[in-house]
This record gives sequence, C-alpha cells and structure tokens, in this order.
Amino acid sequence: MNLLLHYAKPYWQKIICAVLAVTTMAFATLLQPQFLKRMLAAVIADDTSAVFHNGFWLLFLAIVGMVAGVTGTFFASRVSQGVAAALREAEYEKIQSFSLSQIQKFSSANLVIRLTNDINQVQQFTMQLLQIILRVPILFVGGLILAIWTMPNLWWVIVLMIVVIMASTQRIFKQMGGFFGKFQRLLDKNNTITQESLAAVRVVKSFNQQDQEAENFAASTKELTDLNRKISYTFSLMMPIYMLISYLAIAAALLLVSQSILKNPSELAKITPFITYLNQLLFSMLMLGMVSNMASRGMVSLKRIGAVMAEPSTINIHNNDTIGGQSLTGAIDAQGLSFAYPGDDHQVLKDVSFNLPAGKTLGIVGSTGSGKSTLALLLARLYQPDAGQILFDGQKLADLDQATLHENLAIVLQKPVLFSGTIADNLKMGRPDASEADLEKAADQAQASEFINQYPERFDHEVAERSSNLSGGQKQRLSLARALIKQPKILILDDSTSALDARSERQVQDALTTDFAATTKIIIAEKIASIIHADQILVLDQGQVVGIGSHQELLEKSPMYQEIYHSQKGKEDNHG
Repeated sequence: MNLLLHYAKPYWQKIICAVLAVTTMAFATLLQPQFLKRMLAAVIADDTSAVFHNGFWLLFLAIVGMVAGVTGTFFASRVSQGVAAALREAEYEKIQSFSLSQIQKFSSANLVIRLTNDINQVQQFTMQLLQIILRVPILFVGGLILAIWTMPNLWWVIVLMIVVIMASTQRIFKQMGGFFGKFQRLLDKNNTITQESLAAVRVVKSFNQQDQEAENFAASTKELTDLNRKISYTFSLMMPIYMLISYLAIAAALLLVSQSILKNPSELAKITPFITYLNQLLFSMLMLGMVSNMASRGMVSLKRIGAVMAEPSTINIHNNDTIGGQSLTGAIDAQGLSFAYPGDDHQVLKDVSFNLPAGKTLGIVGSTGSGKSTLALLLARLYQPDAGQILFDGQKLADLDQATLHENLAIVLQKPVLFSGTIADNLKMGRPDASEADLEKAADQAQASEFINQYPERFDHEVAERSSNLSGGQKQRLSLARALIKQPKILILDDSTSALDARSERQVQDALTTDFAATTKIIIAEKIASIIHADQILVLDQGQVVGIGSHQELLEKSPMYQEIYHSQKGKEDNHG
C-alpha cells in the first residue's frame, strides 16, 4: 500500500473531492428511508401537507445522491488513471535501469504482464477504493444504527443476518485466497508461450511444429480457463447466499411485525424503511465481497509491481553526477574478469585480462561458447562481472554514470535488433540530432546505402515489426550504421559483419580504419580475416585467455590460433 500511497500523493485534492462526494452520496442514501418513514406515517394519518413535504425531501436527497455519485466517479476516475499512468511510467523506467541478469530474473514476458495487466488491476483497485470501499463502512455502520433505531425490538434479526453473512463470506474467500496469485503465474506462463511462439514463428513453421505449439498454448489456456472457472463458480455463490439470508431476515421481520400490527399500527410505517436498511446492509456487505475480489487481485498485482520497483539495480548508472557526460579517450583495462550467468554455476569467463590503449583495435577470436559475446556484454556494462573490474580511462566502469557511458560507447550485438518505424528513426537512436548528411555518411560507411537508395522513400522507408521486411545482411548494415553515426570513442562489434559478402565486409573494415582511426575498436569475429590487422588479438578458449598478441605473434606462439587460422585458410583454399 505504501507504493500506492506514494503515487497517489500528487492527487490529494482530487482524492478529497472524491471522498467528500462518496460521503455525501452515502449519507443521502441513509437519510432517504427516514423521510420515507415520515411520509408513510403521514399517509396513514392522512396528512397531505406532510406527504408533500417529505416527498420533496426524498426527491431532493435522490438528486443530491445522483450528483454526488457522478462527481465521485469523475474524481475517482481521474485519480485512478493518473496513478496508473505514473506507476506504469515509473516501472518502465525502473526496468530500463536493470541489467540483463535482472531482466532474465523476472523474464521479459513476466515484466510485460506486470506493466500491463498488473497495472490495470491496480487501476481498478484504486477506482474501487475511492468509489465503493469508502462508501461501504458508512452504509454499513449508518444502516446498522438506523435500522436498530427504527425498530429496536428487531435488533437480533439484524445481528443474526450480519453474523451469518460474514461467516459465509469468510468461508468463500478462504477458498479464493490462493486463486489470484496462481492466476497471475498462469497468465505469465501463457504470455511467455505466446511471445516465444510468435517471435520464433519462422522456426515453428520451418520445423512444421504448428500443431505442437497449438497444443502447448491450448494446454496453458485450459489451465487458465479452469482456474478462472473455479474463481467464477466460487464468486457466483455469494449473491444467492446473500439474497437468501436477506430474504429470510426480511421474512422474519415481517412475521414478527404482523403479530403486533393491530396493537401498534405505527409499526406499519416503520417496516418499509427497516427493510430498506436491511437491504442497505446487504448491499454494503455484497459490495464488500465484490470489492474484496478486486482488492485481492489488486493487492497481488501491487505486490508484484512492488517487487520490480524494490529490485536494486546492479548497475550504477546515476550516482556519479560529477563526471556525467565527460569525454573519454577510449583506453580500456580489463583486470581478472570472471563471470557466470545468473542461476548457472559454470563460469563463462575465467580471469580474463587485457590492456587496450586508446585508438587501438582489439580482435577477439575463439571457438563457439568460448565467452566472446559475454565479454562484449561485460564491456558494455550489460552485465556486471562476478570478479575483477573494467577500467575506462582509469575509471571503474561500474562507477561511470549513464551519460558518460552512452555518449562514448556504441555496441553492435551479434543478433541485430531494429525497431518498427523508419530507417531514419532507427539510425537516429544512435544520434537523435543527426542530419540527412550524417545519415548518408553512416549508411555509406556501413555499406547500407546500396539498398537504402533503392527505396523511393530512402531513409523514410518503413521498417516492419521485428524488421521482417529486411534481410539478415540489411539488418546488420543498419545496426552498424546506427552505431557509427554516433561517432563513439569505444566501438564494440560482436560478429556484426557475418552476413555481409566479402567485398562489403572489406569496405566496412576500410571505413573503420580511415574514418574511425581515433576510436578504440573491439571486434569479435569468427573469421580471422576480419581481425587480422588488429593491433592486438585475444584468443579465448572455454572462457580463458590462451593467447594474446598480433596476428604474426600468435601464428608463432599460439597453438589454438594456429589451429583456427589453418582450418579457415584451408577452407578458403578449397573454396578457391
């Protein structure tokens, strides 16, 4: 609740207006039966003036209640929408500060649910809190007092009705207690299956696994449906039980009043407002039961959102404001880096060290699974090393603020990722103020102009969702152009030219050599030809450094490098 209260504080004026409106509506509802009692007494006494007088007040209270109800709904809606929007934005910003290990801890599908469904549940809970939960205690306490005051001799009927209803409610909600937490977990599971199936739709179709995926989704959906059905069945028992108990109480009241009506005719005017108060008591408890349903879901969702918000960021990106936005030369010093992925005891990197002066190029080669891409992720601070440290210009990478890191470093990941929008939109992610000339220059450097110029719209050409209208090579070139347009001091390329033909790759290497001579470059490649001219080459094997030096030095001293080089050279000779 502290989380909800924190984001509700800016709306305190609207909350007060909503509370006043709800209170006014509740008191108007409670006073109506009193005027109805007086009106019925006036009818029995044949007092026309009193009938009209009390009828006027009944109509007035009805109008006041209606206006207050509309006003309360208006302000409650404004508050709930505002709180949900602020909470959604704050949670999204929090997720953006997570490292990859933290995102994997929750899973991306789970985080999507927490940003959408859980926020919606909290929004509905806030709405119900201001609109109904505040009204229920007023109606209950007021209805109880006025019902006993109207017919004191039937107090035990009221108390008995309340006790039986509360006992029934407790039994029902005891069954429903664990349903909502399980519901959110199943929803996460269902969303994960859907997301994975749609993201890998090409793989699913190529292996003819549509039926299997449909079965998996159907099984997950059936679990969710069965649980929803249990919740609905259990919840549907409340109304009939409440109505049965209420009608039994009303019947008992009518039976007892009928026995004394001849001796005391004034009881006739009291029975209608008494029954009205009984119905108000029933209504308040019914509303309490329904809101408890929403509150249970809302509190579960609030707890899940709170877990995201309370997660401490493992990456320090905001603390060091004194060095924010400074320019780095690009010197990198990695000291004893060791790392294992979260939940895995196997170390992917073990005691990796190297020193790279500013403006130099480091090539990284090794067999599949040797830790090359993991090292790139550590250098980009997407993960934190378990041991050791990375220094940029002698400063610990973990201490650099976000502005400095983002202004000086660019990375092209092994799997290119583009966003729906135009080509220009994607390239300007690297440099938002880039001009048309800047876009053209970066596209030329990344060898992307060749296909961009074929589009009539050129840089305004639309990139489809998941860049499905582009080939692998086109995606790589645009991803590379997005990094190059930034003119970074440190450039990390993780096998980012693997889908390019030999001529295009050579032209990209020439552009990196001439246009980015002052940039510190770390190039990860499967092919030695891609990094043969690097100032240093780091050879990794099973997460350990087994060789470091120039191409010629490694050919003389490193058996692993010799093996990779000769195997690739043999393939090239055979191909030739």
